Amino acid sequence: MVPSFVRAQGAWRECVLALCLAAPAAAAENTAAIQFNRDIRPLLSDNCFHCHGPDSSHRQADLRLDVRDEAVASGAIVPGKAAESSLVERIYSTDPDLVMPPPESHKKLDAKQQALLARWIAEGAVYQKHWAYEPPVKATVPAGTKAIDHLVGARLATLGLKPSAEADRRTLIRRLAFDLTGLPPTPEDVEAFVNDPSPDAYEKLVDQLLASPHYGERMAIGWLDVVRFADTIGYHSDNPRNIWPYRDYVIRAFNDNKPFDRFTIEQLAGDLVPDANQETRIASAFNRLLLTTEEGGAQPKDYEARMLTDRVRAVGAVWLGQTIGCAGCHDHKFDPITMRDFYALGAFFADVEERAIGKREDGMVVAPPEELKRLADLDAVLAAAKQKLGAVVPQLDAAQKQWEHDITAYDVTLPELRPDTKATDAEKKTATQVAATLKKEFATRNGNEREAIQKYFRTVVSPQLFRGEQDAFAKAEKDRNDFYGSLTKCLVTVKKPAPSVVRILPRGNWMDESGEVIKPAFPGYLPAAAIAGREPNRLDLAQWIVSRDHPLTARVVMNRLWKQFFGTGLSRVLDDLGAQGEPPVHPDLLDWLACEFMDSKWDMKHMVRTIVTSATYKQSSVAPAAAIAADPANRELARQSAWRVDAELVRDAALATSGLLVRTIGGPSVKPYQPDGYWENLNFPARTYPADTAEKQYRRGLYTWWQRSFLHPSMLAFDAPSREECCAERTRSNIPQQALALLNDPSYVETSRVFAARIIKEGGSTAEERIAWAWRQVLQRLPRVEELETVMPLYRQHLPAYQADRAAAESLVKVGFAPAAAGVDAAELAAWTHVARVLLNLHETITRN
Repeated sequence: MVPSFVRAQGAWRECVLALCLAAPAAAAENTAAIQFNRDIRPLLSDNCFHCHGPDSSHRQADLRLDVRDEAVASGAIVPGKAAESSLVERIYSTDPDLVMPPPESHKKLDAKQQALLARWIAEGAVYQKHWAYEPPVKATVPAGTKAIDHLVGARLATLGLKPSAEADRRTLIRRLAFDLTGLPPTPEDVEAFVNDPSPDAYEKLVDQLLASPHYGERMAIGWLDVVRFADTIGYHSDNPRNIWPYRDYVIRAFNDNKPFDRFTIEQLAGDLVPDANQETRIASAFNRLLLTTEEGGAQPKDYEARMLTDRVRAVGAVWLGQTIGCAGCHDHKFDPITMRDFYALGAFFADVEERAIGKREDGMVVAPPEELKRLADLDAVLAAAKQKLGAVVPQLDAAQKQWEHDITAYDVTLPELRPDTKATDAEKKTATQVAATLKKEFATRNGNEREAIQKYFRTVVSPQLFRGEQDAFAKAEKDRNDFYGSLTKCLVTVKKPAPSVVRILPRGNWMDESGEVIKPAFPGYLPAAAIAGREPNRLDLAQWIVSRDHPLTARVVMNRLWKQFFGTGLSRVLDDLGAQGEPPVHPDLLDWLACEFMDSKWDMKHMVRTIVTSATYKQSSVAPAAAIAADPANRELARQSAWRVDAELVRDAALATSGLLVRTIGGPSVKPYQPDGYWENLNFPARTYPADTAEKQYRRGLYTWWQRSFLHPSMLAFDAPSREECCAERTRSNIPQQALALLNDPSYVETSRVFAARIIKEGGSTAEERIAWAWRQVLQRLPRVEELETVMPLYRQHLPAYQADRAAAESLVKVGFAPAAAGVDAAELAAWTHVARVLLNLHETITRN
């Protein structure tokens, strides 16, 4: 530590000399040796790289500190001689014109950070390649031990911490059920597990939940966030599009345990794989999830640039854990990502057919073979009818010309002038004018009269001629279009005959076409795939991303998976494993998970099972105050963590508890109740929101219609993202709107009153019995004495109030589309509805412990 008495500008050399002399003793006392990636890179990245890092266009004083050779050559760093290093001189300077970081940056190194940099240089200024760009190395684990528990336990031992005890069985099954299916367990499920004496009871439960079709739904939520899945296009009018079959593909992929490498390849290049089929083409809808516009005044080249950026950013967030989008206007300021890397990645997608502006096409028909055959047959019938009709078109043209000259040649009486006519006065007037004109010599008719005759022939006379051919065509067209309209469609990737030209856009300016033309290529700072004799394509990109030599993908995916089960990633910033991210707290553990993932042939269920069967996962989330104080954020994993479940799961739990939940897997997006007028500011014509009825109203939250600019308000209250951009991690807030939604949203009022009917019918005869029964349904435990004493007065307060105000009771029990309970007194039902609302609003109800 630099002595606090050092103030004078000239004293810095003496100060650093003292530090260097003290370094060996300090190192002997400090068992944690300085590591560049852990200790030094974050300091340099936060304070120095903006002006002295990878971005050559913004580099100051021609000084680069992210590359050791250049830092040493400049004299900023003199390895082993901190007192001779200009970097040390500048960070200790008190002169505002010399000190680094400069005052205008609003950054400042504290004394501990200054001393750390000086000591690092004194000890040789050893650099390391950024941790995420090195191949992961699988730690050796003693035979017969679980790797996760061994690695976590070893680190806890060095820190003097002890793991927490295993959680009780009720907590474990609730934790597993929410983590693996997103639904609470039933009281019967909990009782069976608690009373199962078999030594593998927990493992059997894990396997049962992994086999549940709801597992795929739970796993899909995070994936749909990070790939920015939505039902609407995002920009301007935020119009609807056909995309929901992609969501079903994701759910199926997780349920079927599709190997993650294949899962990746199908999404990036499902149209290019040798065995391309309907499934892989639906997967390729990933490339169509970007934001688009139908705004008439938009500039095509502007949106072409936006789309390229959107796709590159998505690849960076989903698979690479890199903020590649920063390099769209300049070389990345913190990571070794150049503009050339950015546009070369974008060039991989230059072959994707996508109009820059306008309504998206219907997409590919998604249907079983028999329906596709029927559509093909109807297309053939329509084509034949069209051909026959086309054959009589010349005859119609000839008939029109002759009719204009001599109506008697076809013996056609104007139908509006017949005695049995049902024509309107306006139609009779038009026919009378046409008849009068036809009596005039052809050469004497003016332009308006000729146009009126031609229009009349097309609309009135022509349909009477060759009626058989015209009727056959009209029927074939209607039959085909009606059947086509009933079929599911999905936007998919279609390869262009020739890719678009991709240029480097200087400063990201789409109007500047002076930049170099760029072809597809892999980022220069990562191991490249060997593609010989041809230009690489999207399939090559996908295969490169999931290649064994790629240092990022497995780490990124396992880091996100760890967050799902522990609340925080091993590296906290899930979508940035670069210099501005966080070095993993447990680097050996993250590497082991990444290697195990690849060694298992990208088996996602294997990795999930490995994590949730570890003792680390099974720990209690309750810990002594001292343990919490030692590790407030639980980064060292000496306990489990507790958090509110995701927005979709809050509503799912209420529906499941009430008995309303429809557990059908897959299908189109649905529209739960939403406040009237919520969509009134949307630009597209369909501003009204017709809430779905019947079973569609009670589907899982995963299937909620995702309107990017106006996300469902209940989902928004519980931090669901708009998905206008890739979202690797949701925020988790605690705001009043959440309690208000649980109390007043029609979905929750309806689930409460339906649950209340169950309480009355199934819960017993006394109020105490009913409350105890309700508690078990919601929380899978009995209420404590103080809880019972709190809820009983609520019921006793509301019952007489509703008995005195029958109209209010009747109003409450009619909320929602679900039919009212038969044979239940309205006042009794309303009073129990309030009890149910409280139980569904409890912190414990919506918390995964």
